[in-house]
Amino acid sequence: MITTITLNATMDKTCFLGDLQIGRVNRVPVMHSYPGGKGINAARVAHHLGCPVLTTGFVAGFNGSYIETELSKQGILHDFVRVQGESRVSLNIIDRFNGLTTEILEHGPAVGLDDVLAIKDKVRQVASYSSVIAIGGSMPEGVPPNMYADFIEIAHQEGALTVLDASGDALLSGIQAVPTCIKPNEHDIAAVLGRPPENDDEICEAIMMLQGKGIKCVAVTLGQRGALVGIGGDLFRVHAPKVTPVNVVGCGDSFVGALCTGLYKMEPIMECIRLAVASGTANSITEEAGNIRLNDVKSLLGKIEIEQVRR
Repeated sequence: MITTITLNATMDKTCFLGDLQIGRVNRVPVMHSYPGGKGINAARVAHHLGCPVLTTGFVAGFNGSYIETELSKQGILHDFVRVQGESRVSLNIIDRFNGLTTEILEHGPAVGLDDVLAIKDKVRQVASYSSVIAIGGSMPEGVPPNMYADFIEIAHQEGALTVLDASGDALLSGIQAVPTCIKPNEHDIAAVLGRPPENDDEICEAIMMLQGKGIKCVAVTLGQRGALVGIGGDLFRVHAPKVTPVNVVGCGDSFVGALCTGLYKMEPIMECIRLAVASGTANSITEEAGNIRLNDVKSLLGKIEIEQVRR
């Protein structure tokens, strides 16, 4: 079983407009609505890739019920902790005229101490029968900053592999628990460096430093440029195939879902990365965030180029 944890689950709405007019009425000809958040998107991709998946985290209110109902329709198992308030809505507006994406993200519900204890118990429960656990996304108000580190420790106590996809303090705290893999993007890695990286060489130095802490796989995604990946002290550049993106939201989540798939199937780690990059790229050519088509993944797999840049 692959389990994904999304503490700030969301109702994702992606709207496609011909030409976004600021300050005027804009009518939406095409809109897609899906349950979302990093872990939920990753779970959907792993499900599409044929793995048994469970997703957990917090949900609240009407939007929380929508998230649960739609996940059931998609055939994705879920076991959330319900909290007071309302799960958030994330609005992604894609302007077809200029290709720009605008995201409007709500905060989501605040949680209390009882909720924190409940989700820890839930994670301990699901970790007992999971072989891979993905943890990521933003944290709701009220969640302690070391929560992801706690999840990683719980997972490792139960013998599960862990994949962390977070930013800021949540990333830094999680790193201290030494997850199996981490997947920051080129902006997230600024938390590790203490400033935005000026070039890929600085990203490479951060990757090598993180491997020195005992993290087995450090994959920094670079959008359409692919990824820089550290494995076992070696460093690789993974080149993504050239495509015309439709919606880039959820590409990193798709990467994580596919990485978890490879780990679950005990594939060689470089094949896991190859599948992850192909799936992230496949997500970019669909209209829905955090979604893939299997035929796209299969077509892209053979076009992934990997070169070793450092031993």
